[in-house]
Amino acid sequence: MKLKEMMDKLGLELKSDSTALDAEVQHAYTGDILSDVMSHAKEGSVWITLQTHRNIVSVASLKSFAGIILIGGRQPDDDTLKKANDENIPILSTAMKTFEITGRLYELGIRG
Repeated sequence: MKLKEMMDKLGLELKSDSTALDAEVQHAYTGDILSDVMSHAKEGSVWITLQTHRNIVSVASLKSFAGIILIGGRQPDDDTLKKANDENIPILSTAMKTFEITGRLYELGIRG
């Protein structure tokens, strides 16, 4: 499923200026410990996290993620947005909690 289609179906809000919305979302990974995400998430994943600092963009770039979803209405700080824009990494936001967004992604057929 394309990232843009996933955004529309789940009502996610794009926070970065990324134009990479045609990326194919192949997997999802939920986690907040960066070393765990780097070790276990698959390339092409959308990453669900509560972290908002700039290092999330570095991890997403390193792992070639389709995008990052911030949960619970969290907003990226300015430094994070600048880095995301520089690296063309989509950052999305949702008011949903981790359990709900993960379940909704699973319902859409996106697996871990």
